[in-house]
Amino acid sequence: MADQTGGWTGQARIRALIGIVVIIAAAIGGWLYATAGRETTDDAQVDAHVAQISARVGGTVLRVLVKDNQAVEADSTLVEIDSRDYQIAVDRARADLLDAEAAAKAARSNVPITATTATGSVASAEGSIVAARAGIEEAEKGIEAARARLAAAASRVREVEANATKATRDVERLKGLLAKDEVSQQQYETAVAAAESSRAAVDAAKSQVLEAETGVRAAESRLAQAHGGVSVAQAALRSAQTAPEQISAIEARAAAAEAHAQQAKAVLAQAELNLQHTALKAPVKGFVSRKTVEVGQNVQAGQPLMSIIPLDEVWVTANFKETQLQRMRPGQRATLKVDAIGGREFNGHIDSIAAATGARFSLLPPENATGNFVKVVQRVPVKIVLDPGQDPEHLLRPGLSVEPTVYTR
Repeated sequence: MADQTGGWTGQARIRALIGIVVIIAAAIGGWLYATAGRETTDDAQVDAHVAQISARVGGTVLRVLVKDNQAVEADSTLVEIDSRDYQIAVDRARADLLDAEAAAKAARSNVPITATTATGSVASAEGSIVAARAGIEEAEKGIEAARARLAAAASRVREVEANATKATRDVERLKGLLAKDEVSQQQYETAVAAAESSRAAVDAAKSQVLEAETGVRAAESRLAQAHGGVSVAQAALRSAQTAPEQISAIEARAAAAEAHAQQAKAVLAQAELNLQHTALKAPVKGFVSRKTVEVGQNVQAGQPLMSIIPLDEVWVTANFKETQLQRMRPGQRATLKVDAIGGREFNGHIDSIAAATGARFSLLPPENATGNFVKVVQRVPVKIVLDPGQDPEHLLRPGLSVEPTVYTR
């Protein structure tokens, strides 16, 4: 009886042991089945954009309108820098612009004036040349007429001299005949009067020659003056014909004046922009962080003053092992467990997978071509974004640790 009871007890123990093994195997199988379609890691943290606020211009800080961790709206004023120097620069640049625009306007008005004056000068010079050439023709005709009168006067002199010579000889001949009473006293006196008249005619003819010579010299002088007038008119024409070059020079000066005006306009725009930069505004909606600026501080252009973190758009950067990426794809569902919020879970999905491992982006990437290579499992950053409406209270802050789970099935 005892042996039979002992045998039953042994069989019961075996059955119980088998049952426990079956239950454990079923539990392990169920756990493997349940976790076969998911990947998880504890190497993950919350990320967000960080807008660095730095001074665009230098100066003394007059007012700081925000505090650390304060929520600010986009385009709200954060810091005010003393703007008096920049206002003076704007006023000076505006005055320079007005001066440059006035100079450009005057230069532009000179272009049509120069063109009109040059055209009139050409016409006037051409008219002067025509008039001077007509004067030359008239002077040449005057010279010909004066020379003709001179020639006629010279012929007249020769003629009256011949007559005077004949009359003188007649007087001498009649004087001898009068002494012999062969001619009358009247004939002799008539011959003497004729001789005197001939001599007077010679003097008159010589006077006409002198007058004709004076007329020739006067005509030649008028001809020389006419030639001089042509030379002067031709010089004026040559000067007037440089009008295109003069107009080009005036246009070049006008273009230079307009370019100077444009330069002054650019200087004014830069001065106005610098004046606007004395008021630093928030580029995005978010929370102030790392504020280092204080009232009275003298800041320089480019100096960091604070950061703005927009918590409306945060994501999780999860560094999965390379062995976990085989079935991981963008768009797959994920849950995010955050330690700082008591293990609260958030829903999201994979947005993208990095194009290289984290080690490749490190400051000193590992060099594996040394012959002492030890294989190390690499981690690849995976960006997981939250589904809409998951964090309305903005509880997720950049840098918080996260345990993401990605469902690959």
